[in-house]
Parts: sequence; structure tokens; C-alpha cells
Amino acid sequence: MNNSKIKYSWILPVLMSFFVMSFVDLVGIGVDRVGADFKLSSSVAQLIPMVAFFWFFALSVPVGILQDRIGKRKMLNIGMVITAVGLLIPFVIYSFPSVLLGFAFLGIGNTIVQVSANPLLVDSVPGERRSSALSFSQFIKAVGSMVGAPLAGLFAARFGDWKILFLVFGVISLLSVLWLAMTPIAESKSADKPASLKTAFSLLGNRYVLFMVLSIFLVVGVDVGFNSFSGQFFMKKLGLEQTIAESVRSIYFFGRMLGTFAGAILLSKLSSKKFLIWTSLLSIVVVLAISFSSSQAMALTGTFLFGLTVANIFPLVFSITVGKYSDRANEISGLMMMAVSGGALIPLIMGLVSDASSVSWGMMVLAFCMVLILLAAIFASKQKETSDN
Repeated sequence: MNNSKIKYSWILPVLMSFFVMSFVDLVGIGVDRVGADFKLSSSVAQLIPMVAFFWFFALSVPVGILQDRIGKRKMLNIGMVITAVGLLIPFVIYSFPSVLLGFAFLGIGNTIVQVSANPLLVDSVPGERRSSALSFSQFIKAVGSMVGAPLAGLFAARFGDWKILFLVFGVISLLSVLWLAMTPIAESKSADKPASLKTAFSLLGNRYVLFMVLSIFLVVGVDVGFNSFSGQFFMKKLGLEQTIAESVRSIYFFGRMLGTFAGAILLSKLSSKKFLIWTSLLSIVVVLAISFSSSQAMALTGTFLFGLTVANIFPLVFSITVGKYSDRANEISGLMMMAVSGGALIPLIMGLVSDASSVSWGMMVLAFCMVLILLAAIFASKQKETSDN
């Protein structure tokens, strides 16, 4: 989209898909609720996020190649339909195997949605508004992530069945499909030969693309790592009770939500690359303060600020990279969504470091990741533009 006027009839149904995208965060509710319902051990309950997030690694690049052939809008609708199927399976048949099957479909659908929604949003807004629009899309996603747990509690208290949440979100997914299907969007096309596995992975030979994909791997690892590790950190280091320590992640999510909203406003006026550098730098300072804080108030404040500062890194990296190589958007989107698998590795490293030393040093893994992201941002800022972003 080259003109400067936003077509809200295009952007609104695409933004709705980011709300659907947030439904994968039901894995946290699933671990808690399903684990309690079926008396599962912690390790068995962790099969739920595993069957969901495995597909990011397995399917992201093939999905990017397929959507290069059939189009982003069609691919996105396929993803939302599969998401709806995954949500409805455990609502209709509630057993642990059906829950695993449902979350597997949810993970497959979410992988497709994430690969397709980001580049389709880029096509839906003027070039100079891409970073702002992608940050706002993450705000929409953050809202969806936040409402899942309260709604599950509400349905459990009012109707005696928390699984109504699956039905509600499944219906929302299908309505989103209908809305997007009725919305024609002028999609960008690849200028060269059709995408393939070879052309997609060959992009990693480009240092710019490689560093940006690595940044996605790291920032998703930071996000999942902080979410999964913060409870243990606050209990072991600062002596908080378990229920209070577990609720700390709500402060982090609130910071992320406000950060994406503020980013959507600021990035309409500020340089994307400079914004990425400064937010990465501030994130390093904040996570260091949290790691070695002996004050509960300081650590809790730092948690909010950490969510605020890291909130826009994912959309910034994506928009900067796709803006530079817009004719390779499908392949780049596939590579970056494959890098979401960083959410599986970084928390594991944090746990190993924590076991070998202390929770403070486990948290320091996040600081190391942010340093690498900062270096990638500095590298990107020094490269010559080849396309408007």
C-alpha cells in the first residue's frame, strides 16, 4: 500500500485476527485448569504448551511458502478456521487426549495466523505507518491474552463450566473469518520466482535477515522466559507467597499492553530503528535492576517497566525487516514465526543456569538476550535502506 491514507475497512478485520492470535495463550489456563481437572503431574500438564508451540518450528516456513501461492488473506482465514476447530474440540469432548488434540489444532491454526496476519497488516497500511500499526496489533493481542483467565473464572463461577471460554473464542474465530472473507485487500506480490524452502532458508545467508530472525528468537524467549520464571524468582529471591508471586506476570502483561499502545502512537512520529535501539537499551537496564534487586517494590516496579520496554521489539523487528525486503515478506514471515520457538529454549536455559547458581543469574539470561538484540538493532540502523519502512 503506497498512499498515505489508511483504509479502515481493510485494517479492522486484519486487526481482529490479532485478537484471535491471542487465543494460543490459553495454554496457561489449560495447564492450570486441565491439570486440576484430571489430576495431572506438572510434567504431563506441560504437554499442553508443547503440542501447541511445536508447530511454530515445524510449519512456519512451509506456511509462508504456501501463502506466497494462494495469498495472505486466504491463508489467514484457513488459520482462523483451524483455530476454531481446535477450540471447539475440548468443549465438545472433554478428556485429556481431546484437550491435547484441541491444543495441537490451536497451535497449527495459530502458527498460520501469525505467519499471515503480520504481512497482511503491512499490506493494509501506508509504509510510514507500518511500525505503528504492528505495535497497535500487539496491543490488541495483549488485550486478548489478558481477558482469557478472568473469563474462564467468570464462566466457572457463573455457569459452573470454565470450558465455555472455548466456545466463545471459537465463535469469535469463525466470525472473524467471515469478516475478513468479505474484505478485499490489495496484497503485495513477490517480484521474483515463487517462494520455496530453498529461497526461504537462503535468506538466512543475508546477515541483516539472519540477525533480525535471531532477534525474534531471542525476544520471544525473553517474553516466555520472564512469564515462566518470574514466579519462582519472586518466591525464592524476595520471599513472596506463591499466589502473589504468580500474579506478578499480570503486572508484566499490563506493562506490555500499555507499551504497545504507546508504541502505536510514538512510532507514527519516531524512527523505527532508533526506537528499537533505545527500547532494547532500556530493557537491559531494567532487567539488571530486577535481577539484583533486594526490594519487593523495586522489583515489582521493574517488572512493569520491563513489560513496557520490551513490548514493541517484536513488531519493530518485523516491520523493519519486511519494510527492507517487502518482496520477500512471505518467506521472512515464515522464518520469523519459526523463530517463535525461542520461547521453548530460553526458559530451559534460564532453569539450568538457576539450578547451577541462583535465580538472579537465571534472570541474567534475559539481560544477555537483550544485549544481543541491541547489537542486532545497532547493526540494522547502520544498513542502507533498500525500501521504505
